[in-house]
Amino acid sequence: MGDAQIVIKPFLEVHKLGLQELPGGTEIKRVLPTRENCLSEESRIFYHNGKIVQGMILVLRNVQCGEVEIQLERIKISGGRRL
Repeated sequence: MGDAQIVIKPFLEVHKLGLQELPGGTEIKRVLPTRENCLSEESRIFYHNGKIVQGMILVLRNVQCGEVEIQLERIKISGGRRL
């Protein structure tokens, strides 16, 4: 099936800004493909429905070919540790 590596540091940095009440679809940051991540194209971090989300298309490693599309979203868990 393959594997992929992501770097979540940009996503966490945006959360630390404490942004609230932005218009829906507001782009906050773009993340470019690098050797440290498996992005197939630039990734956008944006504000959607009251949450900060990041969409990514990742190139799979250790397999002949393939990509996977994911979306990161922070979910608060009662009793969980802070970022």
